[in-house]
Amino acid sequence: MKKTTFLIVGKHAVLEALKNPSRKIERIFVTEDAQKRLNRENQSLNLFKSISVFYKSRKELDNLCGRDQTSHQGLIAEVEQLEEITLKDFVFRNKKKNINFIALEEVTDPRNIGSIIRSAVAFNIDGIIVKDRSFPSKSKLLYKSASGGVEHINIFKVSNLNTALKFLKTKEFWISAFDISSKQDFTKNNWKGKNVLLFGSEGYGVKAKTLENSDFRFRVKMNDNIESLNISNTVSVVCHHIFQSIK
Repeated sequence: MKKTTFLIVGKHAVLEALKNPSRKIERIFVTEDAQKRLNRENQSLNLFKSISVFYKSRKELDNLCGRDQTSHQGLIAEVEQLEEITLKDFVFRNKKKNINFIALEEVTDPRNIGSIIRSAVAFNIDGIIVKDRSFPSKSKLLYKSASGGVEHINIFKVSNLNTALKFLKTKEFWISAFDISSKQDFTKNNWKGKNVLLFGSEGYGVKAKTLENSDFRFRVKMNDNIESLNISNTVSVVCHHIFQSIK
């Protein structure tokens, strides 16, 4: 049965999708100027091989973007979802000593999630755990903010986050919740081994019930002039530190 398709927009998001052999691309909508620029910047790649290409004006691409008016940079792709591996299958198959997951609870803004994906890829996070029903998997804003990162990381969609955390605890993962009320500086922790970095929504943080499944609670230390960082900035700071500490 043919899978449903959706649109992703923007140079980096579409370019990484084109480079990904696992991504099925139905059609490309592009301005002539954007195609010339892409071909000039990627001369060693036949980017549009075996793909239907439709030339459009910038105004026509604006209309395809719809209400969110995401900046398309002259390039839009109609794609299918990637084949997904389950969280359990990944854990059972992976023999690495150091594994780091990000788990998101009630983080739903596509821009924030996209930025988190981008940071996770940049700093070698092994996967992102999200609640299936609250993850905007076909959001143009998410793909644009991730800047192609969606093509390079496993996103594990689970029906119940607490059930997933309990499973991971049985597989020797430490669950570390990032909670503004904590006094413990995350940089003092030894991050080698198997870790889940748990983050909650900007408004409410990690829920009390979910905190009960955490082994540690940490905060990002900062001066008193700012109470907290944006969730995507917080994730980026944490991931960079862990990336450096387990090299």
